[in-house]
Amino acid sequence: MSFYQQLIESTQEEQQRLLSAPIIQRCFQGDFTLDDYLSFLLQAYHHVKHTVPLLMNVGARLPEEKEWLRVAIGEYIEEEMGHQEWILNDIAVCGFDKEIARMLTPLPATELMVSYAYDMINRVNPLGFFGMVHVLEGTSINIADKAADIIREKLNLPRKAFSYLYSHGALDQEHVKFFENLMNKITDEKEQRLIIHNAKMFYKLYGDIFRSLKPEHHIPRFLMSERDHATG
Repeated sequence: MSFYQQLIESTQEEQQRLLSAPIIQRCFQGDFTLDDYLSFLLQAYHHVKHTVPLLMNVGARLPEEKEWLRVAIGEYIEEEMGHQEWILNDIAVCGFDKEIARMLTPLPATELMVSYAYDMINRVNPLGFFGMVHVLEGTSINIADKAADIIREKLNLPRKAFSYLYSHGALDQEHVKFFENLMNKITDEKEQRLIIHNAKMFYKLYGDIFRSLKPEHHIPRFLMSERDHATG
């Protein structure tokens, strides 16, 4: 069995727990509001804006014998550059001020996931970051397109309000294949265990973000007023 397949099989339980988050289940049942979507986008912005800095950090800390992986990190950086702005543009299409959204404070769960990623890279081993890559890309491939279709139909929003979700959905298969090939080059068992451990951790941390998405608790009233104005 390839290491990539081991990674998938070893984290199935954690993946299912993430997918059981109430807001994801409500989305698939069509029980979803504009504020739910906004709350998701806000937290996505606050972790996606760290993707390129994290990748740069990984590349800088890889040892010389992992030069082949540093080259791949360079490709990842090029691919991921500016994706946080796509999210802000989606927020704007939904009728909200994206510059205000940019300045909002992330939820504690989001801060914890980002902090764990930086800590893993800087304190333990930069290879642990690929656990996060597996979780975010794998989750997007599995649910992004379906979720976008459901939310778009339910809320009657234009397609351009979903540039982030659609760009990270099923059409992103080449990205996952690229990741699979990279993981299958990791042959050291200690490094493999580290990546699996971190994938399990990131499934929990990412799932905690979804479980924290309660719009009434963290969308400021002035943003909700913008929503009312835009839809009223």
